[in-house]
Amino acid sequence: MTATDLLELEVGAVGHGGFCVARHEGKVVFVRHALPGELVRARVTEETKTFVRADAVEILKPSPDRVQAPCEFAGPGRCGGCDWQHVALPAQRALKADVIAEQLHRLAGIDRPVHVEEVEVPPLYTEDGEPLAAAPGLGWRTRVQFAVDHDGGVGLRKHRSHDLEYIDRCLIAHPGVEMIGIERHMWPGASGVEGVVSAGTGDRLVVISEPKGRRGRPARVPQLDVPVRVVKPERPQRHQDRQQERQQGQRRAVVPFVREEAAGRLWQVTGSGFWQVHPAAADTLVKAVLEALEPKPGEIALDLYCGVGLFAGVLGERVGRDGLVVAVETGNQAVRDAKFNLKDLPQVSVEQGKVEDVLATLEFGAQAPAAKARAGRAQPKRGAAQGHRGGSRVRGADITVLDPPRAGAGEKVVDEIARRTNRKIAYVSCDPATLARDLKYFSARGWVLETLRAFDLFPQTSHVECVASLVRG
Repeated sequence: MTATDLLELEVGAVGHGGFCVARHEGKVVFVRHALPGELVRARVTEETKTFVRADAVEILKPSPDRVQAPCEFAGPGRCGGCDWQHVALPAQRALKADVIAEQLHRLAGIDRPVHVEEVEVPPLYTEDGEPLAAAPGLGWRTRVQFAVDHDGGVGLRKHRSHDLEYIDRCLIAHPGVEMIGIERHMWPGASGVEGVVSAGTGDRLVVISEPKGRRGRPARVPQLDVPVRVVKPERPQRHQDRQQERQQGQRRAVVPFVREEAAGRLWQVTGSGFWQVHPAAADTLVKAVLEALEPKPGEIALDLYCGVGLFAGVLGERVGRDGLVVAVETGNQAVRDAKFNLKDLPQVSVEQGKVEDVLATLEFGAQAPAAKARAGRAQPKRGAAQGHRGGSRVRGADITVLDPPRAGAGEKVVDEIARRTNRKIAYVSCDPATLARDLKYFSARGWVLETLRAFDLFPQTSHVECVASLVRG
């Protein structure tokens, strides 16, 4: 079988990763640009000993859920940014629900119906207050990373490839990103350009990457279509330059940031720091986490992988001055942003380090208000808050929220959370497979899945966001 071979396939169930599963001569075929129940001709793109990858290039028997892809750059061998542009939006959500249910069944032994909720993009307006119309499922992505070739041309990566699909617009990009005009200019010397816009405040950033080890002239920034702040890559300093800066007391330049609006607060997010890309995602997830945890005044909470402090902030407001929130994050800039964002909440302590390392040495509790006022923030064994409640040492949190990266939390972190949480856990996940794996770990430690909600925060793609709540069994 070669890359030019065409296979006639009866397409089966959806798989995790933006493809469907078929079989050819006893071998599994992962076929993109198809739908369950279709009969297609598919071109082989890769073959291994155990499976084949293929793109459906001719639809012999279409599904009733098939639609014309809205983007001219979507399709077999084209841009890899979207998986389901050929699928009606309600059917996209049904496919994602099937993937979540299958992962829960196969990896965690959990059987339950799954419904993926539609999340609408808030109304969009120009800087002059004129309404901007975006078709359903489009215009939502507020952070877009473009790749740049050796000549400065801009595009998006093709699926499973370093090759570029050169584009002049991206339909899922938020109009605020498109107004910058990144893909309509040349970027000589850059290896990547990220466009960032805050849907709430209108703040814009362009974040430039350069090839590793680049010397000579820095990447050139073209004249862009709208005013925008630019984040340029830091270059290694010579020893004498660093020494001179120290002697002269010079401080590093402040990296530009955007202000995001969510949960009734403003949030500083510096450079390409993490923030949910769908304009309604932050408020949607905050509401789901609060409903899952039901925080009470005076409680102790953990916010793990806290980023710039979104969940820690809303939990801090709910537990109040007599409560305590310990937020944990590894990234230097994210920790700085979180501390800035939460400086008005003395009951929130932001700790830097790997989650497993901080949890392993955590010993904390709530102090009486007078004692808290004298002590300021808690005095930790290694950066975590300590204190007493009712005269006894508290060694666990009442509630925990975790929002790990796509790789999930893993067994070591799950073990620490399961031991140190007393009442409820909320797990925010962008990957159904690692969520299911970690739910199995929690189950082995006496925690059971109480509720599961799923949100379509990434229309046209295979990605989906879940919020699971767990209680002790």
